Amino acid sequence: MNPNPLFYIFGNGIYAYGICMAVGILACFAFLMFTMWYKNFNEKSTDAVLIIGLFGTAFGIFMAMLVQSILNFAAHPDKGFQLGGMTFMGGLIGGVGSFLAVWNVYVYVVGPRTKFQWLSSKDMNATLSDALPFIPIGIAIAHAFGRLGCHFAGCCYGAPADWGLPVAANDSILRIPTQLFEMSFLFLLAGVMAFLYYRYKFNYNFGVYGVAYGIWRFILEFFRDDPRGALILGLQPSQFWSILMVLIGVGYFFLQFYVLKNLMKHPELTPRAAKAAEASPEVVGGVPAEVTEQAPVEVAEQAPIEEAPAEVTEQAPVEEAPAEEKPEVEKPEEKPANKKSENK
Repeated sequence: MNPNPLFYIFGNGIYAYGICMAVGILACFAFLMFTMWYKNFNEKSTDAVLIIGLFGTAFGIFMAMLVQSILNFAAHPDKGFQLGGMTFMGGLIGGVGSFLAVWNVYVYVVGPRTKFQWLSSKDMNATLSDALPFIPIGIAIAHAFGRLGCHFAGCCYGAPADWGLPVAANDSILRIPTQLFEMSFLFLLAGVMAFLYYRYKFNYNFGVYGVAYGIWRFILEFFRDDPRGALILGLQPSQFWSILMVLIGVGYFFLQFYVLKNLMKHPELTPRAAKAAEASPEVVGGVPAEVTEQAPVEVAEQAPIEEAPAEVTEQAPVEEAPAEEKPEVEKPEEKPANKKSENK
């Protein structure tokens, strides 16, 4: 635990919590970029996921602060409303919700109608249904680094325990290191989802993440001892959202099986050579132009045929063979007429 600034830049303190968050976000996007390259997403699809994902991340951080501030104000209205603190559930709802909203507006409203080629969504070879199976893996990685930051900041700590660690920023009591437990669980969950996705082409990881983390978080809240805001229906705020996560996760299994699987384009089935040819600006019929333009074939000049000498070319007259003389056939002599006939 180290809640104090590690160093200063232009008078601003840099904390271990902020560094862990930054590393987690970078690791998340690095994983997404690698997976989209591995799954053969083209440039249009990759850019859409990354750019809208950056917007969703920024909006999610804002919502994490806003929701926690609202919960703090509801628990202690006498202190007034102050924007501060963060809750992962608020960030998850804000980040995922804004990502889905912007994605659908871009893909189905702006992209097909824009006159700017760089803004068009017509050439995308992947849909959101192709990305949803691996996006939760990146979220779990980022969240795990965030929980490590919580350990350094001394927040989100657990109840006192003799076997615990001094993990609270405001005291030195031995407590359950709930931050480290959750970090370990999230790294394990990310590993399991990655194994299922890469090894078995499992497309239900969004449901796995919702159900697994929802159940884990609901149970973990019983062992935490930090202030988390006003209760919702007698439950801790994160327990209430955990129940919704489990329900959404279960519903996603049916949504993926009956609807989303039919919307997937499966870019991994497209040969990489064809994708490269499609992205090349100089392409003729799917083949690079420099390949289609064949070099002129040089025809070898034939040596002139020398004329044969006239005495050779003039054929000697052909002597006709004498016709064979046929032997004369002797005619039989005519016998004299019967004398008796002459006497009549």
